[in-house]
Amino acid sequence: MCIIFFKFDPRPVSKNAYRLILAANRDEFYSRPSKLADFWGNNNEILSGLDMEEGKEGGTWLGISTRGKLAALTNYLQPQLDWQARGRGTYGLSNALLETPWRKLCFGKQLFLEAVERSQALPKDVLIASLLDVLNNEEAQLPDPAIEDQGGEYVQPMLSKYAAVCVRCPGYGTRTNTIILVDADGHVTFTERSMMDKDLSHWETRTYEFTLQS
Repeated sequence: MCIIFFKFDPRPVSKNAYRLILAANRDEFYSRPSKLADFWGNNNEILSGLDMEEGKEGGTWLGISTRGKLAALTNYLQPQLDWQARGRGTYGLSNALLETPWRKLCFGKQLFLEAVERSQALPKDVLIASLLDVLNNEEAQLPDPAIEDQGGEYVQPMLSKYAAVCVRCPGYGTRTNTIILVDADGHVTFTERSMMDKDLSHWETRTYEFTLQS
């Protein structure tokens, strides 16, 4: 169960606006090995965390290149695809199609929009802190038949935990928060907050900054 909120505006009118504001949670087993975000690739052109699960080493859940290509993924449990291209706007994605109206997604998107609406007036560090608050909201949004229908018997015992933006279950849950900001000049700020040593009381925050290459 992962969740992503993003606002995309490739040509912002204001110099104080952002081309991209993205906030994402990675939900995973705490014991699954991974590496913290860093620059990888032949020319260190990709910034991402890395999955180090045996047999799957080198994959990632969220990354951005120095040329502005971005990829993110969540688990998806239903055999259905949506090929409709999306343009500028504000979107949410969890473990279904883009903009599927799960209650946790709608709730989190509203919190995200409230932060985004103030983004031009906020110092960057305050905006990042506000987005991290959104990602760490543990209020369960129940009842939600959509999650129950999709997850079936698997999700039922943990529904009250899965139905929040920030998931907290024994041995599994939100272990990485990522914020990506791209301003009108193409300056990227990538902030990752990661759980360390499977310890919910121990987190490390890293920030990387660079300007997109043309």
